[in-house]
Amino acid sequence: MTVYSIAAIAENRAIGKDNDLIWNLPDDMKFFKDTTLNKVVIMGRKNFESIPHKYRPLPNRINIVLTRSEDYDAGGALVYNSIENALKFCNDQGHETVFVIGGGQIYKLALEKNLVDVMYITRVHESFEADSFYPEFDESNWTKEVMENHPKDERHDYSFSIEKWTRK
Repeated sequence: MTVYSIAAIAENRAIGKDNDLIWNLPDDMKFFKDTTLNKVVIMGRKNFESIPHKYRPLPNRINIVLTRSEDYDAGGALVYNSIENALKFCNDQGHETVFVIGGGQIYKLALEKNLVDVMYITRVHESFEADSFYPEFDESNWTKEVMENHPKDERHDYSFSIEKWTRK
């Protein structure tokens, strides 16, 4: 089983503010959707609750919500109290690909525990005021490949690059 992290992060590592996205990048959202479709996505409770009701649980994916609450009802998503138990379930079910999709605390937990094999990072070429950030990581432990450079255009207020980081 391969564990991926997928996130859009600003130059200052910002990923969100007030439990919401900071930018609207349609082509990055398409990349996220296409990449995670028919896969398992693991997210924290706050991230799950930030998804508009009409899109949650995220369609055509197995959604897993991590929370410390013993009786949390995620309405159609599976609930686990630890990332290890969620990954054990995925492994036991034979899932080959699992995506950690946020938020900041869940990314940090997954990286600190060395659970992530590959990171897809959309690097938004701007800095933003935020209250949620992608954790720092030792780049020397990873190999970076730039998959796409996307300029600012009529549909995108910011330029961005999609990077693939593979653990060495």
